[in-house]
Amino acid sequence: MPAVREEDVVILCGGRGTRLQQAAGAIPKPLVEIGGRPILWHVIQIYAAQGFRRCLLLTGHLSDLIDEFVAGQAWDDGLAVETVFTGADTPTGGRIRRAGDRLQSATFCATYADGVADIDLGAELAHHREHGRLATMAVVQPELQFGITELAEDGRVAGFHEKPRSDQWINGGFFVFERPALDYMTETSVLEREPLESLAGEHQLQAYRHEGFWRCMDTYKDAVTLNDLWRSGAPWATSSV
Repeated sequence: MPAVREEDVVILCGGRGTRLQQAAGAIPKPLVEIGGRPILWHVIQIYAAQGFRRCLLLTGHLSDLIDEFVAGQAWDDGLAVETVFTGADTPTGGRIRRAGDRLQSATFCATYADGVADIDLGAELAHHREHGRLATMAVVQPELQFGITELAEDGRVAGFHEKPRSDQWINGGFFVFERPALDYMTETSVLEREPLESLAGEHQLQAYRHEGFWRCMDTYKDAVTLNDLWRSGAPWATSSV
């Protein structure tokens, strides 16, 4: 059994998923199913399997359907999952800011409801505490959409690489914050812009490199890929799944 962790987890569940219409239809993006269960369930299980006991789902678009999902789910003993309506069109930073008074822990985790990974959250928390800054952001090197062609100096095709990883690091969507980081967020701020940029500018944002599996569900094609991965043995699956 993993050690019980006291940090709250906030999961951003308010987006409209406009690039996922084929799969989402009349349901919110977090409820699009992967392996017969909403991707939101998978995200919650990633945290629950590593000892986190309290999840706040920050809802917006079609929030009533997420409320129904939470109410109808038999969660593991000791796991509390609550919904917090944060406005239909509130941006990501604003949602976290609005939920600030619901947080019970001084340090809290945050993530999106559309990304899965085999990330070691305990290691990220330990890294966060070691550097002592207000925020930690997991960064990943995503798999490129297309394969690449290697060319020799004379123009000859020297070989191919099928969908290699990018050399660049991007936001992987698994965060750790200290409560004072809320002061960098307003009700109209997009988390990925002003708040993170300001934290970085004041040397209060540290990266945690995750080199394992990571995938977000941004399009219908992503949903198909994740379902295929589930059938072949999901890399993000936990002992609770």
